Amino acid sequence: MSSVQFQQTINCPVVCAGVGVHSGERARIVMKPAQPGTGIRFRRSDITDRDNVIVARGDRVSEVQLGTTLRNEAGVTVATVEHLLAACAGVGVDNLIIEIDGPEVPIMDGSSAVYCELLLSAGLRRQGALRRRIRILDTVEVGDGVKTARLAPSADDYLSIHARIEFESRAIGTQQMSLRLLPGMFARDIAFARTFGFAQDVEKLQAMGLARGGSLENAVVLDGDKVVNPEGLRSGDEFIRHKILDAVGDLMLAGAPIAGVYEARQPGHALNNKLVRALLETPSAWCWETDELESLAQTRATALSR
Repeated sequence: MSSVQFQQTINCPVVCAGVGVHSGERARIVMKPAQPGTGIRFRRSDITDRDNVIVARGDRVSEVQLGTTLRNEAGVTVATVEHLLAACAGVGVDNLIIEIDGPEVPIMDGSSAVYCELLLSAGLRRQGALRRRIRILDTVEVGDGVKTARLAPSADDYLSIHARIEFESRAIGTQQMSLRLLPGMFARDIAFARTFGFAQDVEKLQAMGLARGGSLENAVVLDGDKVVNPEGLRSGDEFIRHKILDAVGDLMLAGAPIAGVYEARQPGHALNNKLVRALLETPSAWCWETDELESLAQTRATALSR
């Protein structure tokens, strides 16, 4: 019998600031505790003339080009949310208000490590409400050419991940990884992995209004078969680890932790969001699940032992 899982928030507010990798604009973030059932919500503190709250949910995704952007019904957006959402999912934060005074979540060092450290430094507070899981009941699969992703049933209460990527660059080549997203694993094994891109794409991306804040300080840059960053890689398989990091953040937009198996080949933000939307649009493929019965059993056992 697994242990009962309760919702969590943080003990106290934490603050950070940095530049957006695509906009190049600086933003300040204040992460604040939130009540049970709130979920993850962004609040654009620089916008006061209309609704400035954006719920982190799959149907609020408006852009998926080299990052995940959320938009509310008033047209207010917040970009590149995936690394922060991955940190929330990875350390087990269910409820959080994220105040931000700019259009894009700071990229920090290109990974989720700083966000994990901030959340853990604030301390996690167990709340009175039971955590809800999304239990996968039937396989949901999406594709785009050679790219495929699916969610399949599992008896486990945690998300299992199997991902594979293939690139022509010999610095990446073919990489694959399988893991169970157990408590503590994300912060230790995945959070450090940085986003990556190719030097030959920089001018084109900047002409499109992207990568204006990118640098060797916040991304792994490849020039053909070589890694440009003087410090090299943090691990030989940093690329697949970062793809898993992105997937953890994108899948959190389903609205709760997923109990099932995620399998993907050449995953990316567009594919991940397509999968989340397909899941939410197929109610027969999943159900909400809590540990209510187990919680009642434990309460009854405690009472009888007194």
